[in-house]
Amino acid sequence: MIEEQGSTTLAIFAAKRTQLDIFGFTLNPANFQSLNPVFIIILSPVFAWLWTKLGDRQPSTPKKFALGLFFAGLSFVLLMFPGLINGNTTTLVSPLWLVGSFFICIVGEMFISPVGLSATTKLAPAAFSSQTMSLWFLADSMGQAFNAQATQFFSAKTEVAYFGITGFIAIGFAILLFLMSPMLKKYMRGVE
Repeated sequence: MIEEQGSTTLAIFAAKRTQLDIFGFTLNPANFQSLNPVFIIILSPVFAWLWTKLGDRQPSTPKKFALGLFFAGLSFVLLMFPGLINGNTTTLVSPLWLVGSFFICIVGEMFISPVGLSATTKLAPAAFSSQTMSLWFLADSMGQAFNAQATQFFSAKTEVAYFGITGFIAIGFAILLFLMSPMLKKYMRGVE
């Protein structure tokens, strides 16, 4: 849900809250939408190297999901601070807040998306691999439907609370998932 808000709440943040004039250049708020794919391209080989380097010592799939959810939540907690520091939600802020939020969120995505796709194919019964992959994408679409409802609560007046509540809820679920990961790993029957 948080990663998908790049095109909703974060686009509004880019347009209305971000200082777009930098060193004599004026950025278009839409330019921030390029950060997601750029960071994915940059981070994919880093994570591929990391998982290869760690080998058998890498975290379990449930722990990777917990880490991904933690980073996603952290990306929204970061966006609370411009409003808290300035004491208002009308002052234009450095674009680095938004760049940092996108970066942290994509780090989280790198823990979830490729790992989830891999786990889905490995855990699926052979006869139902296509259907199981469809369920993975159906879960994503359900998250986007929930996201469409949640973003209605975002406004200049609710910005700090919105980012804080959403971020801390995600971090809370990440901690819960991390604590449950040994049990979930047992249900995975050795699949990594």
